[in-house]
Amino acid sequence: MPPRHRLLALLVALTWGLNFPAIHLSLQQFPPFLLVALRFAVIAVPTVLLVPRPRVAWRWLLGYGAGFGVLQFVFLYLAMDTGMPTGLASLVLQSSAPFTVVLAGLLLHERLTARQGAGVAIAVVGLGGIAAYRAGLDGGAALLPVVLTLCGGLGWAFGNLCNRQAQADSAFRLMLWMSVVPPLPLLALSLAVEGPDAIASSFRGLTTPTGLAALGGLAFTVLIATVVGTGVWTWLMARHPSSVVAPFSMLVPVVGIAASWLLLDEPTRPAELALGALVVAGVLLGSTRPREPGRVDREPTRGDEPSAVTG
Repeated sequence: MPPRHRLLALLVALTWGLNFPAIHLSLQQFPPFLLVALRFAVIAVPTVLLVPRPRVAWRWLLGYGAGFGVLQFVFLYLAMDTGMPTGLASLVLQSSAPFTVVLAGLLLHERLTARQGAGVAIAVVGLGGIAAYRAGLDGGAALLPVVLTLCGGLGWAFGNLCNRQAQADSAFRLMLWMSVVPPLPLLALSLAVEGPDAIASSFRGLTTPTGLAALGGLAFTVLIATVVGTGVWTWLMARHPSSVVAPFSMLVPVVGIAASWLLLDEPTRPAELALGALVVAGVLLGSTRPREPGRVDREPTRGDEPSAVTG
């Protein structure tokens, strides 16, 4: 992966890490299933009206939307709504990276090099250490929210593989059209589980500080985390093996834990910072390859750049 692409992957990790405090703020106003439906409906409506559908098979488009859009966020938002700490959620969700690498090997027959395997293993040790450390604080996280977040990570991994198989002519349009899949099933789920009364009450008080913070969090989630972050991630996944790109998602909890500490006053400890550094080391090891003698990395041409960045 060229250095410029690694920087883009780091940008995605930053936006997705900050996304968790934004979700926390939005969940103070909206019930979880409705919030996921709103997140994608804001993108889906202009997409259907203005954006041509990418030339991909429907099964991969629907699979990408179901995995990345529905399963990941239904389980994540439900976990956070039932007590999953914001920083810990950003950590456990990154189980998608090893899930992706393992599923890519089993289903897509992608070869995992020894260097990549070692990098993933080091990062997983760091993630596991942070999880174990956080579980021992204040009585630990409840089992159900952790299991729900792991299910979200598995959904994300499934979406990654469908994105990889889609081989879209435009990765950015694929990301936008993926957003068309979640709103209707999630709105139906919200009506069935959360009920019309809860939905109606969530739209009252939007001018209060809590309501305005929730709308700000929703705006960040839609515009920055989804359009920019997911657009760049989709572009990278379409151009590099899943085992190269997916480990960068392990950097998200480093940002998420730090942001939760700074913005939400969630405590962090030196041990977590040290384990976070181990995650960074593993990602860097797994995403870089030794330079071969006489090899020159090709700089991408303008046509290779993601449309989310170059416009």
